[in-house]
Amino acid sequence: MAQPSFETVTIDSLVGRLAITACDDQIVGCDWATYSAATKPTAPVLQQAVAQLTEYFNGERTTFTLPLAPTGTPFQQTVWQTLQTIPYGITWSYQQLAQAIGNSNASRAVGSANGKNPISIIIPCHRVIRASGNLGGYAGGLDKKTRLLTLEGCTSFSNNDDG
Repeated sequence: MAQPSFETVTIDSLVGRLAITACDDQIVGCDWATYSAATKPTAPVLQQAVAQLTEYFNGERTTFTLPLAPTGTPFQQTVWQTLQTIPYGITWSYQQLAQAIGNSNASRAVGSANGKNPISIIIPCHRVIRASGNLGGYAGGLDKKTRLLTLEGCTSFSNNDDG
């Protein structure tokens, strides 16, 4: 059996340098990079990811059509699948996300799964905010979450931290 083939590329974006990782022909990661990797991807799926992210940041794309393979628990997988149903330019509360997965008592658990999303932006965890309208947390930092939501035309949030 062949070993999996991983490739990572870094790109500069509206929210800083991103590292996008593919395994074979699926995206397995997109996160903030503290390092530089190749800037010219050889894997076709990475070429597609760079093109689609560039279109997104240019305001030309509202959905991603990439094969994704995030690694996580079955619960996390459910949350990440559901995140992909939140429309561009719309925010949900953690409570709405919990209700969407069929467990209205799981707000904290969906928040935790949301924070462990390994494919940021493409799986739009930035679209989840607190019920109060405040941003809540974000792995990339609240400044990046604000930029992403602003890019998408969201205005139903507050930059104030309510704890």
